Amino acid sequence: MSGILDNKVILITGGTGSFGKKFTERIFQEFEPEKVIIFSRDEYKQYVMRKKFPPEKYPIRYFIGDVRDRERLYRAFDGVDYVVHAAALKQVPVAEYNPFEAVKTNIIGAQNVIDAAIDMGVKKAIGLSTDKAVNPINLYGATKLVLEKIFIAGNAYVGKRDTTFSVVRYGNVVGSRGSVIPLFLELVKGGKKKLPITDLRMTRFWLTLDEAVDLVLFALRESVGGEVFVPKVPSMRIVDLAKAICPECEFEIIGIRPGEKLHETLISEDEARNTVVFEDSKTNRMIYIILPQFEFESKNLDKWKKLPKVPEGFVYRSDKNDWWLTVEELKEMIKDVKVE
Repeated sequence: MSGILDNKVILITGGTGSFGKKFTERIFQEFEPEKVIIFSRDEYKQYVMRKKFPPEKYPIRYFIGDVRDRERLYRAFDGVDYVVHAAALKQVPVAEYNPFEAVKTNIIGAQNVIDAAIDMGVKKAIGLSTDKAVNPINLYGATKLVLEKIFIAGNAYVGKRDTTFSVVRYGNVVGSRGSVIPLFLELVKGGKKKLPITDLRMTRFWLTLDEAVDLVLFALRESVGGEVFVPKVPSMRIVDLAKAICPECEFEIIGIRPGEKLHETLISEDEARNTVVFEDSKTNRMIYIILPQFEFESKNLDKWKKLPKVPEGFVYRSDKNDWWLTVEELKEMIKDVKVE
């Protein structure tokens, strides 16, 4: 039985990041693609990734380019079947201090991806988003909200073409670059016996890189255009994470940082009115699907409309979750995370 990516050309923007590397690994483990294109702007990260996935051994090509560069995207998208758009400025403080740069990459870059995908005949484009896009209080979240909106609205621009646009939205990824786990591990490795905690009440949604890849593969396989896919994932308490990393360490309460929330939301109450629930038999996981408020003539969403809706008043927030990770489960999840 052939897979969705067999004999296909897949391009990953921001492909040298944590997600891109794991997604590439899974593609070569599970499929037989015609070609994988890694599109990113950092030549050193491409050099490092090339050592793990050399073009001499794998059907992979490395393109230097920036999503801000519209012409370069058009050249890179030539002959591409599927695009996974992972490129972004992701650090909250960086986006706040460099707002114009965040807009250029996260919003204008996304628009360039949409235009290039339509004009070059890409079949499907999946945009990666975050829980910070829901009721955003920082610029990073606001730019991701705009990315979601323009990706979904991209379906209105395709005309008679077959291109579809969908979004996946998820929470914190275990061990991703710049996240709290590598920070805590580095402090413990350096002999620190006191870990900085912003607030003892803080909670977050938590998933592994493999689970993020599963969601994108599901979207590539099942999307018809216009959906936002949200996985059912567990929550964790930041204090439990600290205990999992260093049980004997004390906490130093440093206060909530600018642009940070106590709890994150994956689906707001207003979005819930357009949200249905899907049970994915391939991963045995529940996936929430937020259907677009505005329908597109070229997209048939009937396959999703038959699914059960979430209950009235539903809110999917990290502190109101019914699935929590224990300290022992967190220890298991982080055991393979390395400090770079």
